[in-house]
Amino acid sequence: MINIEVAKRVLSKNDLVATRLREFYKIKHKYVVNFMSSPGSGKTSMLEKMSAYKDLKFCVIEGDLQTNRDALRLEQKGILAHQITTGEACHLEAKMIEDALPFIESSLSFKDLEFIFIENVGNLVCPASYDLGANINIVCLSVPEGDDKVLKYPSMFMCADALVISKCDLLPYFDFSVARVKEDINSLRSDVPIFEVNTKDDSLKSLKDFLLESKKQNYTTTYIFK
Repeated sequence: MINIEVAKRVLSKNDLVATRLREFYKIKHKYVVNFMSSPGSGKTSMLEKMSAYKDLKFCVIEGDLQTNRDALRLEQKGILAHQITTGEACHLEAKMIEDALPFIESSLSFKDLEFIFIENVGNLVCPASYDLGANINIVCLSVPEGDDKVLKYPSMFMCADALVISKCDLLPYFDFSVARVKEDINSLRSDVPIFEVNTKDDSLKSLKDFLLESKKQNYTTTYIFK
């Protein structure tokens, strides 16, 4: 019997589109953030809050299985947003982003924006396998989800260039150890910046400043999606 090793990555088609996206972002001078988490972690609320920071000029490509509710929420805050509804797909793919970009680019405000946030479908599994060509991957974990998720879903947290612990105003009401989360993520990937935030105060400023500095330094993730 002859065993044939298939070394070619199954998602190679997605990777080719992601390469095209990286070139597009570079040409258009856009810094792209792949924002990932489970459903209900507060990604949309955080983007709404950060729209108040006038030095963070961004638009959003929004991913959900159904409805355009989150995109409408963002638009009501004056944020340029485009909704992708994936149907039954539990993640965004590079081709979906490529197809959405003309709608964003057609806006007169696009040329003045420096960041594109890709708010991925809420899921701690599938999005960790799909390269969207982003400069940086940010993963969010909310306090109500529990502090045990990092090692339960290692692929997601291994791709994190930064970790956001959201809804920290709820810490007094949940058995959630920030120290445990920090220890767990450092066991997967050392020196990951961690931001403890909520939307009730100005704690998101630290994340905003981090993003501005990452763009200034032209930081690009070294994570290879598998």
